[in-house]
Amino acid sequence: MDLVLISIVLGLLAVVYGFVTSRQVLGAGAGNEKMQEIAAAIQEGAQAYLSRQYTTIGIVGVVVAALVFVFLGIIPTIGFLIGAVLSGVAGFIGMNISVRSNVRTAAAAQSGLQQGLTIAFRAGAITGMLVAGLALLAIAVFFWYLTGPAGYAPNDRHVIDGLVGLAFGASLISIFARLGGGIFTKAADVGADLVGKVEAGIPEDDPRNPAVIADNVGDNVGDCAGMAADLFETYVVTVGATMVLTALLFGERLGELLMPMMALPLLIGGACIVTSIIGTYAVKLGKGSTNVMGAMYKGFILTALLSIPLIWFVTDYAIGIDTVIGGAPAGVDPGAPLSEEGMTEQVMSFNGWDLFWCSVLGLAITFLIILITEYYTGTKYRPVRSIAKASETGHGTNVIQGLAISLEATALPTLVIVGGIIIAFQFAGLIGIAYAATSMLALAGVVVALDAYGPVTDNAGGIAEMAGLDESVREKTDLLDAVGNTTKAVTKGYAIGSAGLAALVLFAAYTTDLAEFFPNADVDFSLENPYVIVGLLLGALLPYLFGAMGMTAVGRAAGDVVKDVRAQFKEKPGIMDYSEKPDYARTVDLVTKAAIKEMIVPSLLPVLAPIVVYFVITLIAGQENGFAALGALLLGVIVGGLFVALSMTAGGGAWDNAKKYIEDGNHGGKGSDAHHAAVTGDTVGDPYKDTAGPAVNPMIKITNIVALLLLAALAAG
Repeated sequence: MDLVLISIVLGLLAVVYGFVTSRQVLGAGAGNEKMQEIAAAIQEGAQAYLSRQYTTIGIVGVVVAALVFVFLGIIPTIGFLIGAVLSGVAGFIGMNISVRSNVRTAAAAQSGLQQGLTIAFRAGAITGMLVAGLALLAIAVFFWYLTGPAGYAPNDRHVIDGLVGLAFGASLISIFARLGGGIFTKAADVGADLVGKVEAGIPEDDPRNPAVIADNVGDNVGDCAGMAADLFETYVVTVGATMVLTALLFGERLGELLMPMMALPLLIGGACIVTSIIGTYAVKLGKGSTNVMGAMYKGFILTALLSIPLIWFVTDYAIGIDTVIGGAPAGVDPGAPLSEEGMTEQVMSFNGWDLFWCSVLGLAITFLIILITEYYTGTKYRPVRSIAKASETGHGTNVIQGLAISLEATALPTLVIVGGIIIAFQFAGLIGIAYAATSMLALAGVVVALDAYGPVTDNAGGIAEMAGLDESVREKTDLLDAVGNTTKAVTKGYAIGSAGLAALVLFAAYTTDLAEFFPNADVDFSLENPYVIVGLLLGALLPYLFGAMGMTAVGRAAGDVVKDVRAQFKEKPGIMDYSEKPDYARTVDLVTKAAIKEMIVPSLLPVLAPIVVYFVITLIAGQENGFAALGALLLGVIVGGLFVALSMTAGGGAWDNAKKYIEDGNHGGKGSDAHHAAVTGDTVGDPYKDTAGPAVNPMIKITNIVALLLLAALAAG
């Protein structure tokens, strides 16, 4: 039990860091009165949106919690409520810090690039550390209570179902926050660009644009609150799934080692909180340097390098680095071929060293995915420059090249993930894959810091523009913002890669649960079973259908913004000569209503799909084929979702930075034909990278979690 208490203390350390650092950031100067007025409008809009969004989500959450209670009992319901509430808290706090740090970043940039970077990154680090800390505390405290005061064994069904319920609560809130925030931010962004830049010919963040405040609000509710809820959920799901899989695969065979083995993922998360805190202080520019991305890498690399010895230490401390774990069940020859009777016979023999190397592998996968994502979305490299070049010949060629890059960008991350799966499995079987995913998520604190930095700098640039600050200030905020665009893309790539591994762990938990709950069921997962093919096809379809719903929602909402902005220009002709002010609140309210309305149906798709598929196939072909189709559906969602999400996020990021590359004076610069084509490409890429693509990440996992809960409900019934 002392191991779990240590992880709780380390989780609290992240919360203390967030509190102390927030005092430092919010204590910085907030600029002149005009800057504070603009920042207050952004704060007001963001608060209004999130309050309305979480009210709507709360209603859905209460209904779902009641259903969980009816079918699964009190403990999974408590887990669900903890996950849901803390996921919402993570998003709300992240947004709150972001909308107060933007104006302080703009004010700090008046003194120098390093000063602006320090405020922006520390603001992001507050969100990052609170996400990691709250996620670790949610799992560790709940697990401590169940195995301590409540008196359950670590592998008791109450504990397992409680952890799955916790993951379900976090996932459900995450998908609403991710999709709703994404619809809001991209509807405002696209509408502002189409009427402001293209039709009216005014610059980005021009105060004459009625959608400009809504656009700045959107950066926070999408890329900050949405991503915070997303990574909170991914952390909880991954660490929880690793603990659940440990209990299901090993059970009583581990004896006294079961508790340390289930606590080890918590300790790895806690150890990486310590290294992430240290890494945040390493984000500094070199003397005379303007390489902001290089400064970011300093912090990340230091965090990863320091994590290696700490992971070794906690592994040795918890279970002993040379301790042999696993092996075949009683009566099974460890050297015999794997049987088809159940996942439990696939447990390999491994030791602490193997788990350590799998954890190091997870760190390496994270670094490679970050590098690959930067290559596909950074302005220095071929993919972005090829889209910018294609813009010279028109809108169509820009879109064609952007689509080509989005498809190409799936290859390298997939190869990295495939390589990681093979290597981890060779070390320690399924549990090795789980530990690779766990160490990836253990770095969430520093990675979320990279993401949350993005909306802060984006808003800082907008405030500098609208407040009429000196051009030199806008140059500094533009330098910070250009990197922010890449860091946001990097975080999405990281979240999607880790989701792929986490979903595989959840699928392993599904097949293991199936063998435990229904030992007499003769489930045929072979491709000769047509219902397996049906499940695979339906699973692969879901991300495309979900993505289509998200894109359509943005298109409809953006159309409403376009009409509203055009109407305001017509109603108030004095807007263009500054004699009249736009009605910012009207546009913010319009986008808020549209986002809330549009997020409900797509968000329920991954919740209802596995239930419907199971019952329909069971009705047609029997329960065993229902189980087979449901399992295949989960694999189809993982495979299809991975490619859809990678393609959309990388492609959208490349389109966006191609526009920025042209605006920096290349291929004709601002106002050129190439720039107009790039704006069109960015308009397509925006909902790709900030709405549909990232929301596929929680969608993959929630489908798998619902399948686990369905098995538990069927067994209980």
